[in-house]
Amino acid sequence: MHLYNFFLFFYHSAIRLAALWNPKAKAWTTGRKNWEEKIKAKLPFTEKPIWIHCASLGEFEQGRPLIEKIKSENPELPVVLSFYSPSGFEIRKDYPYADLVLYLPADTPANARRWLALLEPKMAYFVKYEFWLNYLFELDRREIPRYLIAGSFRKDQVFFRWYGGLFKRALKRFEKLFVQTESDKNLLENIGITDVIVAGDPRIDRVAAIAENPQKIPVIAELSERAPLLIVGSSWPPEENILNTFLQKNKDVPYSIVIAPHDISETHLQQIATHLTVPFQRLSAAQTTGLFPDTRVLIVDSIGLLSSIYQYGKIAFIGGGFGTGIHNILEPVVFGLPTLIGSNYRKFPEAITLVRRGGVFAITGEEDFTKQFTALLDPDYYNQAVKINRAFIEENTGATELIFAQTLLL
Repeated sequence: MHLYNFFLFFYHSAIRLAALWNPKAKAWTTGRKNWEEKIKAKLPFTEKPIWIHCASLGEFEQGRPLIEKIKSENPELPVVLSFYSPSGFEIRKDYPYADLVLYLPADTPANARRWLALLEPKMAYFVKYEFWLNYLFELDRREIPRYLIAGSFRKDQVFFRWYGGLFKRALKRFEKLFVQTESDKNLLENIGITDVIVAGDPRIDRVAAIAENPQKIPVIAELSERAPLLIVGSSWPPEENILNTFLQKNKDVPYSIVIAPHDISETHLQQIATHLTVPFQRLSAAQTTGLFPDTRVLIVDSIGLLSSIYQYGKIAFIGGGFGTGIHNILEPVVFGLPTLIGSNYRKFPEAITLVRRGGVFAITGEEDFTKQFTALLDPDYYNQAVKINRAFIEENTGATELIFAQTLLL
């Protein structure tokens, strides 16, 4: 434990040093200032709160269905939501279903003691990958129930290495671990951790709920009536470059396209527009002026619409797989869309399963993209992929209800 704390001291010192020039590091450090006063300003809570901790935005989406379930069943029960990363906190700091949203202070023994002494949580949930050892051991010492939800494990993680004894002991501090797959459960049982329940991914409950009542977007509906839609969601330059090359070689492809980039800064939107070789409009302009007769591409220049845009799609191409990892494939999959992704998807259980089954397709570049896109023009091949994706969603809903029943109804 001393070595762990020693490492974290230097790691956090490096972040504070980087804050002198790095905006994200600066947000990380400044956001944690005066955290005790922020908690005290909310005290006293009406009763002991539920504490839910997420690393960032993706993990928040996995914890979100549980938060909203808690609030729907027990609106008087306070919820404290903490984040490790600025990308999660800055976007969800005003989340209406949480009574208090904070950065989690650095994982030191003193911070863990002060945090829990102030909050006095009824129970704590950690989402997917978050294993802060001082907080876990202090929760255990205070006999506060603690759970892991949406857990996802790989055999190359430290828990399964010969030198991972401390982290194995930390996992045993959870009263229950709700994991996504049988493979996760097997890995844990192999190291002696048996309080494991295969619950699935709560995000599936959320996307299924969105799909039942998606927001209507008339301009995109109109474009989809002209030709089937390829939805390029959460794209980065590698996906956009593949698309541009594909369009240059296949000018007459019988599809319209919606590009919803991950980065909607003006600079990036202009870069996308500069490289397109077919007629396009921005979504905001098309909503004002209407679609032009020759428009083939809509560029989405706002946030919050993508999950509903997929309802109009025929095929999806999701970004991130040529970088640090794919973005949310469940949003198109819930509508049955055959989905193309880059090759960096091995950390995402839903992607591994759907690539294996044949509803999601991993590609390595433009040649692969063209080959797979062309294959999906065959109705039988296309319909089989749709069937696979819809079946996956039907099989995997219910994680939120299971976690709620196993923890808050005890």
